[in-house]
Amino acid sequence: MVKNHITATEKKILNSMYWRSGSCFATFNMVKMEGNAFTITMAPAINEIYKEDEEERCRTLLRHNNFFNTHAVFLPFIAGLCFAMEKERKEKGTVDADTIESIKVALMGPAAGIGDAFFFNCVRVIAAGIGIGLAAQGNLLGSLIFAVIYGGSQMLLRWYFLHMGFHAGTDFINSVFETGLIKAVTKAASILGVGMVGAMVAQMVNVPLAWTIQVGEASVVVNDVISSIMPGLLSILLVFVLMRLIRKGKRPAMLIFGIMVLSLGLAFLGIF
Repeated sequence: MVKNHITATEKKILNSMYWRSGSCFATFNMVKMEGNAFTITMAPAINEIYKEDEEERCRTLLRHNNFFNTHAVFLPFIAGLCFAMEKERKEKGTVDADTIESIKVALMGPAAGIGDAFFFNCVRVIAAGIGIGLAAQGNLLGSLIFAVIYGGSQMLLRWYFLHMGFHAGTDFINSVFETGLIKAVTKAASILGVGMVGAMVAQMVNVPLAWTIQVGEASVVVNDVISSIMPGLLSILLVFVLMRLIRKGKRPAMLIFGIMVLSLGLAFLGIF
């Protein structure tokens, strides 16, 4: 069910849904998570579809105001899809309320997996790498470029996915799951994200070991010996240790403070 044309009313509703989807984290709570945001996003569509049936309008709003949690970029896609299905339910009766809820719930997890892997582990890392690289050189554009790449890309994709969900309708669900596209995209994004993290560690994490050992008349630079075994080994070990501590519940702020104190102490001893 791909629509090549939308009416002026549908266009107005989609525009309103797009801006409302920005409330994703503003209304976040630990009970419904993004449930309130999803209801706020769906409200223009539901109000229009059931404008002549007040009881059904209220029931539909309450039905959508349940637990919902996915990546913020894909929330508009699922909302657009639900808009198309609610419209089909009202006009043709070929889709029931349970089907809409089942599809919405089924998409939450896979969409979150794709979004987290691609945006958190890939786009954010790339944007941060570019921004930090410029900021480290004293360029004020570093933070702006990070915001444009990471935030701007999400704003554009939220608009695109909203319309994509509405145009695709129920046919999209069958094609995505039958072709295995969700698994492939998630795996590819995860691999790319891990690769980018590794590149960031090699470029941004520096352990300036200046320790020199005297062996007879020769001087052995410990850092050169370690680098000959594996370049960047100390940087990788430091990252793994910090990840381990964070998973054990250690606060990142305390870890940063600890690294500062340790670095000053080792520098005083001439090791750094």
